[in-house]
Amino acid sequence: MVQNRPPFGKNGPKQHSRGEERPGQSAPRRGGGGGSGGRVDPRRAPGAPAGAVWLYGTHAVAAALRNPARLLRRLVITEEAQASLAAECPLPWPIHPEITPREKIDQILGARPGSGIVHQGIALLADQLSAPGLLDALKRPGPVLVLDQIFDPRNVGALMRTAQAFGACAIIAQDRNAPEETGALAKAASGALETIPLLRITNISRALIVLKSANVWVVGLDGQAHSKLRGESFAGRRVALVLGNEGEGMRRLTRETCDEICALAMPGGMESLNVSAAGAVALYELTKAS
Repeated sequence: MVQNRPPFGKNGPKQHSRGEERPGQSAPRRGGGGGSGGRVDPRRAPGAPAGAVWLYGTHAVAAALRNPARLLRRLVITEEAQASLAAECPLPWPIHPEITPREKIDQILGARPGSGIVHQGIALLADQLSAPGLLDALKRPGPVLVLDQIFDPRNVGALMRTAQAFGACAIIAQDRNAPEETGALAKAASGALETIPLLRITNISRALIVLKSANVWVVGLDGQAHSKLRGESFAGRRVALVLGNEGEGMRRLTRETCDEICALAMPGGMESLNVSAAGAVALYELTKAS
């Protein structure tokens, strides 16, 4: 389970995904009164409006309900799923639930065989989170995780869980080469989307230069590197760990901007791990620096 950390996003000037409320949309809210409290009109099957996202699954929705920075629009839930959500996020909830048939939630989310959407009878429409600026994120303790062209929301979500578990202060990803804030990302993150900021920036190498100017030591992970990642060697240093995608690794300019390049020590002889597993091992190794 993800460790408890204070939620972020309340005063951040940037957003994971851009969007503003449009005329005719219901106003976002914290607190009761959201929804009719009755059954949903079966003719209504709204998609997420600009600047909003449908979150689904018990852990993702419970974490969003606990996050005071989340602006909430609708909570749809089956009668059977109320108990499981209440077990993770005790009543009263900050938004009134709409008791909704499972088939209707399927329709709202576009869930069908092969879609990969497993909502567990729970879905929450909420505004996307705001994120702090890069230097503001560094006010939180811990290492930084930098993702260079990692596209799969399941990998990014798993890395968010791992980063949260090992006390990272933020995750940095390139705006156009990373998954949007979606229900799939939130479910894979299993609540970590609400507690660790995901900073979407334009240029990874420039962000690394900013980190270096703030006395952060930038370490790129590459399975072919001769130097092995040893947490003890970073004692007294704050580290940003850079991961490239599984196919091509880090891009050239990203690699050249790193202070050093390391590989994981794998005495078992495996040539490589997938990116989420490699990130977990590397973040654990960095805990040995303290």
